[in-house]
Order: sequence, then structure tokens, then C-alpha cells
Amino acid sequence: MNETMTQDTLCVQGGWQPKNGEARVLPIYQSTTFKYETSEQMGRLFDLEENGYFYTRLANPTNDAVAAKICALEGGAAAMLTSSGQAANMYALLNICSAGDHVVSSATIYGGTSNLLTVTLARFGISCTLVDPDAGEEELNKAFRPNTRAMFGETIANPALVVLDLEKFARIAHDHGVPLIVDNTFATPINCRPFQWGADIVTHSTTKYMDGHAMCVGGCIVDSGNFDWEAHKDKYPGLTTPDESYHGVIYTQKFGKGAYITKATAQLMRDMGSIQSPQNAFLLNVGLETLHLRMPRHCENAGKVAEFLKAREDVDWICYPGLKGDKYYDRAMKYMPNGTCGVISFGLKGGREAAARFMDRLKLAAIVTHVADARTSVLHPASHTHRQLNDQQLQEAGVDPSMIRLSVGIENAEDIIRDLEQALG
Repeated sequence: MNETMTQDTLCVQGGWQPKNGEARVLPIYQSTTFKYETSEQMGRLFDLEENGYFYTRLANPTNDAVAAKICALEGGAAAMLTSSGQAANMYALLNICSAGDHVVSSATIYGGTSNLLTVTLARFGISCTLVDPDAGEEELNKAFRPNTRAMFGETIANPALVVLDLEKFARIAHDHGVPLIVDNTFATPINCRPFQWGADIVTHSTTKYMDGHAMCVGGCIVDSGNFDWEAHKDKYPGLTTPDESYHGVIYTQKFGKGAYITKATAQLMRDMGSIQSPQNAFLLNVGLETLHLRMPRHCENAGKVAEFLKAREDVDWICYPGLKGDKYYDRAMKYMPNGTCGVISFGLKGGREAAARFMDRLKLAAIVTHVADARTSVLHPASHTHRQLNDQQLQEAGVDPSMIRLSVGIENAEDIIRDLEQALG
């Protein structure tokens, strides 16, 4: 059924298709555990010989239905929910990287993810080289090493709004025999499906547009099923050699296109946790049901706000890839012809001090750490989300010290503009 659905219908009906007499609305399986009649039945589940539910940390029917919906929206082969977007990115990498391995990543990514890659994973013995996403192929190729195991980037960088050249990154990653992992949080599968452009694994902070109402933190990993792990088995022994913790199972041989997600669940989720709660998955599903309606409104409103800010003399600069004349407009039209996102970055003449005064005067827009939900919100990255970075690291991440990140909601656009106008003075 999923294969014939449009994106709009998948948002509403994907993942959960009830059988005769079952609940029309996705149920919340608010249970840690599941009952079986015999010890043998339970044993087969622990041996990965059968599919089923026995402990929610490993699998839960509510979570699986929502993961299946996101998987269908992205056009993937398998997916899993995590407790947050950060957990999704961490698991996506740890699933194929071990101590001594190396990752190449775009430098213009979310500050928390940058810290994960360059600081936290370094403590695990996994090194990372940050690269300018707009660098030429020759320069990007130089970043790879014999021990490189993945390439990472964001479809639309948070908050720099750099649009990743997906085809270029995928081609380079594959030339070096590694998968391209793309965080598609800002674009969502409504506006961009990275698998169509060569990406292998997609991650999401479902906390953002997918939830859409700032109700629940969550993440998701979707595997395209397209990367040939067996062709590079020396690089990925965790997938292609026996796992002694599961009686010697070889994931690629036993699970085929489901190997990557099965390993992430059976190993990482088993040992490290970070499962999304069934209650949060239920709320996420409610948000997903209107994702196809909200994203066009976010983009429409952001376009109007961007035009307003561009015309202001007190605005020093503005970045919005959906705005004609933007550096990334042409690339955005290639990868996201129906819209980009609702987030705008801009700077005021007067720098940090002017940004603080402006934000303090806002009435409709709220100063919050969050971004990408139904309500308009604002944040100063250099003082907040990227506060841990020094000035050089801020520049490398594409974050100007004067940058204001404005997340345009789905309110009336004229009301949003009036609020900005009075705050600008």
C-alpha cells in the first residue's frame, strides 16, 4: 500500500494500517514488556530468529509504526526511532565506526552535532575532519583517509542555511567506498528526499518540523538499503562478520537491506538505550499527519518575511535559500523545487548588541532554544546553540557572530512581519 501512496497520503495513513476490528488511530503501546506462552518463543526473539516484541527498549509497536511512516516518506528500506536527533546522529555513526576510524563532515552543521563529531566521538577514538561543503572535489577528496568510514552533512545546515550539494557529496563518498549520511531535519522528506540524489542514510531530529508543535523530543534513522556493505566488508566488520553477542549472526547475510537498522537496534539500542517513548512516538505521529500541510505554509511565510527583511536598511545581511538572489537559491531549486524550510538567518547593523535589543523587543516571536515548529521563534546562535564554539569555529560553522536565527511559524505572515517591524524600531 505504501508504494502507491503520495507523500500527502503517507503523512496521514502511512505506517499504521489497521486490520478488521483494530483501532483506527495508532494505539499507544505503553508497556515495557510483552507476554509469550513458551520459553522457546521468547528465546527465538533473543536469537533474532523471529520478529516480535519482548522489551520496548528494543522494539515497540507504536514506535515501529511511526518509523515505518518516516521510512516510507523518505523512500527507505528500514528505519528506527531514537530519543533525540542527537542520538540518531550518534547511532548512525557508531553503527559503522569504531575506535581508530575517521569521519569526514561538512563544517556547516548544527553546533551540537559539530561538538558530537569533534569532541565526544573523539573520546571514543573516532576522529573527524571538517570540510567546507562548497570546496571543490579535489580539496574534499584530500580529507579522506584509509580509515574513513562515513561522510556526513545536513541537507540545509542549521543555522547557516547552506544547501548541501547532495550529488557531489554522494559521488565523493562512494568514490572512497563509504556511505553518505545526511541530516534532513530542516527540509523534511516533503521538500527533499536525499536518497534520490545518492545519499545512503538519512537522520532526523523529529523534534522539529515532523513533530511541529514543540511537544516531544525525538529522532529517526532511515537506511536506503542501497549501500553495498559486502563490497567494502573490510571496512565494516560489524555488519559483515559474525556478531558473537548474537551467536555469530552476520547481519548483511541474514537481513539483507535491513542489516544496518537491525544491527543498530540489536546492538546499540540494546546496549546504550536512547529509545523514544511510545507516548512521544504517538505525539510525533499526530504531527506527521499534517507535515504536508505545514511545510508549504512555513515556506510561504518565510518567503514573505525574507522579502521584508531584505528591504530593510537596518538589516546588514540575510540568508534564505528560498529567496531569489541568495547564494544557494539555484542549488535549492535543484534539490528542493517546492520549498526549502521556514528558517531564516540574518544580521543587523550593530552586531550582537543590535541583535539582543531586537530580540528583547519581540512580542509574537519567542526567544527559545527550539526551532522549526508551528510558532515563530528566534535565537542568537553565537550566544546560545553555538556558545561552546570559539570565533574561529563559529566562522568554520558558517555562524556570523551577528547572526539571528528566525524560525518562521504558520501564523498569519502579516502579523509576523508587524512584530518584526516594531522590534526593529
